[in-house]
Amino acid sequence: MVLLLTLALGATEKADQPSERTSFTKLFKLSDFETKGNWIEEKKNVLHLKPREGETGWKRYDAYLWFPEQYQDFVCQFEFKLGEGGNSGFYFRIADQSDATLHGFEIQLRDDHGKETLGPHDVGGVIKTSGPKVNAVNPTGEWNKMIVRLKGSELYVKLNDQVVQQVDIETARPKDKPLAHKGWIAIQDHGQEFWVRNIRIRDL
Repeated sequence: MVLLLTLALGATEKADQPSERTSFTKLFKLSDFETKGNWIEEKKNVLHLKPREGETGWKRYDAYLWFPEQYQDFVCQFEFKLGEGGNSGFYFRIADQSDATLHGFEIQLRDDHGKETLGPHDVGGVIKTSGPKVNAVNPTGEWNKMIVRLKGSELYVKLNDQVVQQVDIETARPKDKPLAHKGWIAIQDHGQEFWVRNIRIRDL
């Protein structure tokens, strides 16, 4: 059993690595997304959320970075950086863009470095669904790399080369939250400074 699990994880990790045979879509420029938020192109491949004065709130859904297409099964790789006390999220399988939290799932991206007791609302957790296996986020101000792989309802997430999620979200989800067959992907505007770069995604 241990050998089979090791082989399965190895195959998953290999599938997540870019190669000449894969066809990743690169989303590096602000024009690659739909958003009404205050995202700016700071450097090459770096998008910086710099909230306007008085802006707050994670319910400003039109301010999220919305990917241009819907996805069913996918692998997405990206890097992110948080300011002190920062908070964002990677949303997927959003059935209705009017309310990403109600109609989709979120992997928490939060400034939780050093936190020992973890739950679904902590970094690497799937909100209201599954806590992370380990706290793998880097200290405030450092870049982090995340790989998200979703096949059917099987979710696999690595953060800084550590597995933080390996869960069947159909089984783990709240019963009042349906799992869409296909949906939108977005990166959250939580009203706090946030940086993201080198976003790549492909269908599975």
